[in-house]
Amino acid sequence: MRHFIYFICIILIGCSTHYSDSAYFKEDNHPQQQQPKPSTSRYDVENDGAPINPKLVNHKPVKPAYEPMSRYGNPTEYHIDGKRYEVLKSAKGYREKGLASWYGTKFHSKRTSSGEPYDLYGMTAAHKTLPLPTYVKVTNLNNNREIIVKVNDRGPFHEGRIIDLSYGAASKLGILPTGTGLVEVEALIPAGTEDKAARYYLQVGAFNRLNQAEQQLAQLSHIIKAPLFIEQYKQYYVVRSGPFENKEQAEQLKMQLANNGIKDTFSMLQ
Repeated sequence: MRHFIYFICIILIGCSTHYSDSAYFKEDNHPQQQQPKPSTSRYDVENDGAPINPKLVNHKPVKPAYEPMSRYGNPTEYHIDGKRYEVLKSAKGYREKGLASWYGTKFHSKRTSSGEPYDLYGMTAAHKTLPLPTYVKVTNLNNNREIIVKVNDRGPFHEGRIIDLSYGAASKLGILPTGTGLVEVEALIPAGTEDKAARYYLQVGAFNRLNQAEQQLAQLSHIIKAPLFIEQYKQYYVVRSGPFENKEQAEQLKMQLANNGIKDTFSMLQ
């Protein structure tokens, strides 16, 4: 979990988090299935802020375009400090007003929840529940400036804050001097992608060897009737079930597997 605080003119700003593939896979010969656990060791509340000598970057306007959902950036739900967050199946119709904050140097080049490296000069943002990635228009309600950013990370988790902007995005929007700003966030759905709705999958196991994945697949075929398949991801062989049209179907299968001794499976949107 990325819990961090920025101090600019003694103003508290910024909070986000990220997950990585290590939350889902383990370098051994046994299946590793678990809910993503945010890391706290690297992301404490100190030593973040603006670059000492910021470079001038003339970013081209961000143009929303269809991108497949992040492979592991969209668990159906996750928990931070005891609070449950459910990832939206679709960003369509999302519009919200609230406080925006930003994050900077400490996380530059670090992995975001979507798997992309964070570029503090990029036009990106973090959001608690929007699918990753989602393009949004952010309007500063104090000066009417507008920007388009790509949401590729999770956060902020301070009460009342709805989006965490990159340093570059916050600069263009004009909220750096105060650290936070009242904004409106509106999801942008690229033309022609309305029919590309996300669906639910259940990850059952991940193995270093194909024959191990095949063994689990054979075992599962005697237990459940839901679709099963093996997918190679990086160096792993992943046993998955789906797709399901709704979360309830995935959760029912998860309970059925647990009753048969197969635990720690998790559902995701893709």
